[in-house]
Amino acid sequence: MGFNCGIVGLPNVGKSTLFNAMTQANAPAANYPFCTIDHHNGIVAVPDRRLDDIASKFGPLSVIPTTVEFVDIAGLVEGASKGEGLGNKFLGHIRATDAIAHVVRCFDDPSIVHTYGAADPVNDIEIITTELVLADLDSVTKRFDKIASAAKIGNAEAKKEFPSLEKIKIHVETGKPVRSLELDKADHELCHTLGLITSKPLFYVLNANESDIKTPSDKIKKVLDYAKKDNAPAVIVAASIESELATLSPEDRKAFLDDLGLEEPGLHRVIRTGYALLNLITYFTAGKKEVRAWTIHNGDTAPQAAGKIHSDFERGFIRAETYHYDDLMKYGNEQAVKAAGRLRSEGADYLVQDGDIMNFRFNV
Repeated sequence: MGFNCGIVGLPNVGKSTLFNAMTQANAPAANYPFCTIDHHNGIVAVPDRRLDDIASKFGPLSVIPTTVEFVDIAGLVEGASKGEGLGNKFLGHIRATDAIAHVVRCFDDPSIVHTYGAADPVNDIEIITTELVLADLDSVTKRFDKIASAAKIGNAEAKKEFPSLEKIKIHVETGKPVRSLELDKADHELCHTLGLITSKPLFYVLNANESDIKTPSDKIKKVLDYAKKDNAPAVIVAASIESELATLSPEDRKAFLDDLGLEEPGLHRVIRTGYALLNLITYFTAGKKEVRAWTIHNGDTAPQAAGKIHSDFERGFIRAETYHYDDLMKYGNEQAVKAAGRLRSEGADYLVQDGDIMNFRFNV
C-alpha cells in the first residue's frame, strides 16, 4: 500500500464523482447533500511510466504497480464538529487517514445545488477548515483538562506531555490548523496519539470547469493563492473530464486527451501530489517472472525497503544489488548495466533512492 488518503469537502463538490473516476467503484453520486451515507474505500494503481519502461526491458509474465487507497467521506457542513449533518460520524474516518484531499467546488453548474446557496470556493474551504479545527480543539481540550490535573500532582508522564499539549491547544484556539504550527518530535507523537485531523498533510483538489484546465479563471487563481498562503499543494481537475476518461479504453483515452491538449488525466496529478506530500518514493524489483513497484518513505534504508516485500527479507538482510532506472534506460538491459559498472552492492545503511531497481540477498 502506498498511502491512505481521505477525500473531504462540502456536499455536492464532486468528491464521489472524482472517487468513482479514480476507483471505478461506483459509489453513489447524486445532486443532494449526504448522498454518501457511508465512507467508501477504493484501491487505485499509482501511475508511473517507469514501470512500463522497465517491463519493456524484461518482458515479465506480470507487471504490478504500487497502489493508493482513497476513502470517500461524506460531505461535511457547518456545525459538523458538533454533530450537524453526518459530520460527527465521519470525523472518525478522516482521523484514520494518512493525508487529506480537500475537494473544492470551482465549477459553474446551476443545476447542482450548493449547500449555502452560491459557490464561494475560499469561503467553502474555510468552513471545512473551521470544523476540523473545532474537532481537534475538542480533542485537545478534553485531554488538556485531564493532563493538567495529573501534572499538578506530579505525574511524570503528564508533566512530560503537558508542554506539547499546551502549545497545540493555544494554537488551535486561534482557529488555525495544527499543520501550520512548527512541531517537534514530541508534538508529532501527541498529534498521532490524539488523532488530530488538522495535523495531517493536506492538499486541495480544485474541481473546475473544463475551460479552467488549460486557462485558469480568476476564481481558480484566487483559490490557488489561498492554497499557496496555506503552504498546501493544489491540483486542478475537471470531474466531468475524469468521469469520461474512466470509461474509455487506453487507446480512446489517449485520443481524448490529445483532443483536449492534455498529456495525462488530472487524477494522475492528484496521486503524485499525495505521494510528494507524504514524502514517499518508489523502488522496483525486476525479472522475467515479475516487474513490480514498491512504495517506501524517503529516507528508508535497504533493509526497510526489503521488509516491504517480506519481513524475512528485512530480518535476514545481507545486501542489496542495486542500480537505477536511469541506468537501465541508458544502457538498455541489465547485463549492459553490469558491464558499465553501474550495478552496486549496498549494505544495511544504504538509503534507497527513488527509481532504484533492487535485488535483495538475505538469509533466515
